[in-house]
Amino acid sequence: MAKLALKGGNPVRSSPYPAWPYWDDKELEAVRGVIESGRWGMAQGDRVKELEKRFAAYQDASFGIAVSSGTNALRAALLAAEIQTGAEVIMPAYTFVATATAVLESNAVPVFADIDPETYNISPESVEQVITDKTWGIMPVHLAGLPADMDRLNSLAARHGLVVIEDACQAWGSQYKGREVGALGKAGAFSFQSSKHLTAGEGGMVVTNDPDFSERCHSFVNCGRRTGGAWHEHVRLGGNYRLTELQAAVVLVQLERYPEMIARRQAGAKFLRERLALIDGIKPIALPDYVTSTSCHLFMLRYESGAFGGLPKAIFIKALNAEGIRPAHGGYYIPLFKQPLLLEKNLGPYDLITRHEFRGQVIDYSDFDCPVTERACESEAVWLLQNLLLADREGLEDIVRAFEKLRENYHELLE
Repeated sequence: MAKLALKGGNPVRSSPYPAWPYWDDKELEAVRGVIESGRWGMAQGDRVKELEKRFAAYQDASFGIAVSSGTNALRAALLAAEIQTGAEVIMPAYTFVATATAVLESNAVPVFADIDPETYNISPESVEQVITDKTWGIMPVHLAGLPADMDRLNSLAARHGLVVIEDACQAWGSQYKGREVGALGKAGAFSFQSSKHLTAGEGGMVVTNDPDFSERCHSFVNCGRRTGGAWHEHVRLGGNYRLTELQAAVVLVQLERYPEMIARRQAGAKFLRERLALIDGIKPIALPDYVTSTSCHLFMLRYESGAFGGLPKAIFIKALNAEGIRPAHGGYYIPLFKQPLLLEKNLGPYDLITRHEFRGQVIDYSDFDCPVTERACESEAVWLLQNLLLADREGLEDIVRAFEKLRENYHELLE
């Protein structure tokens, strides 16, 4: 008789894990207060300004600029840093597509570096290999809230005269050597999208320590206006990428409870890291010494199919979900440089890469070689989503039991 749920056995867990987003009466009261005030837009209210101030302080930054999404936070940061047309920006091949599209929509060119096999963050060695005389900047991603190796990346940037913009969209409260991420380079971008720990459905934030950058970024987000200028005076090309007062009110409430929530996620991640590391073929992503805090947006691990008789990752994840460990999935299954929009150059008016020369020939993204990223996408990376880390001890034990059950009975899935 089969033991695995995918083959007809009883699942480890039948009850759901904590739902996300989490909210209570405080969010309702905050939104009601904004609605009743009649001041729903940033220009009339004070919630956005308060969020900018408090979020920047939380991330050890001098300035915060609220925007309508994490994607627009990245784009605003690039433009406020005065990126030039045709500039190359190096980023990891293992990240969400917005890291690249923000660069493309800034009339610049994404260039891809491979990731470290232990952390899945951008590899400084790989970054150095793709620097050219057209390289303008580096955009490290603090994937799942795990800080990238900022000392080495900043050192590379200083040596080559490059700008560093941190994609910190998953890294609220993450720390590198005791410093909050986001303002370790020129600027950093954060997201308040619906899956994120601090969420209002959508929204984002740019943080920086540079006052001139902050002014340019505020201007870009607010239709090209200048701080203190007339409403119909526009000093540069900008757009309406403003956050609403309603969204800011929700994020402010979530920011109040965030220290407690991040502590719960970190405790859950620590428990899983210790217990799952004991299972042959399961390797939690490494936690380097320079990481003093991680947001634990995801719990990522490396699945070694050889320890499971060659069982494909997709079937392993399907079996994990069948045991009640939901949501678990395989993460990014296409390396970013292999996304159709880049291979086919389906970019509408942002078509610079159809003629941009990278090392002597028109850039062809199929030429990039990032074997660690390929392995992570195809056969190795397994993600447990952040709400699983909010479970009680029984829920965390069930995760461990499910992995152990699969390790003991994987042969059922090979038959």
